[in-house]
Amino acid sequence: MAERLGKTGAPIRPRLIIFDCDGVVADSETLANALLAESISEIGTPTTIEDSICLFMGKRWQDTLAGIESWTGAPLPADFETRHKARSRGRMRAEVGPIAGLTAFIAAHHATPRCIASSSSPEWLNHCVDAFELRPHFGANLFSATAVARGKPAPDIFLHAADRMGHDPADCLVLEDSISGVLGARAAGMTVIGFLGGSHIRPGHAARLVEAGAHHVAADYGEVSRLIAEAG
Repeated sequence: MAERLGKTGAPIRPRLIIFDCDGVVADSETLANALLAESISEIGTPTTIEDSICLFMGKRWQDTLAGIESWTGAPLPADFETRHKARSRGRMRAEVGPIAGLTAFIAAHHATPRCIASSSSPEWLNHCVDAFELRPHFGANLFSATAVARGKPAPDIFLHAADRMGHDPADCLVLEDSISGVLGARAAGMTVIGFLGGSHIRPGHAARLVEAGAHHVAADYGEVSRLIAEAG
């Protein structure tokens, strides 16, 4: 089992770093939530990007659909998913880039195994890894919550990723930007850094991630590296 950092339970030298995708690898949450807010508003419930981030960020698409029905108080139109994907697919692929500092962080920690564990679809994960030229760093180690019974905030996807990578959950460091992701990683028995490097982060989000159980918060990848270095 890895050593621990003080009273936080953070591994000094994690044996596996687990990255969320959206908001941690891909700077996608601002656009994704803006587009989702537009689609929900279009069916009669005015919704802001802040509403979307608060209610839906970090969740699987099927859980998001259920959440939208709860938010609007009515079943979704039969063509909602089709219309939303038509609105968003091209723009997401054309406009979303990597989080600043990601490649340098991976290079600095190249000796530590890594993977992605995300609520997003396998198709999107593969697109991001290829579009951002990250395939040499992640290979096929991309784990989508579509493969497990429960999405975040359940621990299933994190436990699945650790098992597939051959590591004890206690030896894993998770980088997460969403409350549901922090809750899921903590439920899996992993150490979590709440990551604040995405363009979607709003005031007060750091406190919300800490309240959800994040052991630390980091403003960017440089700060993640400093946290790991200070622990060593």
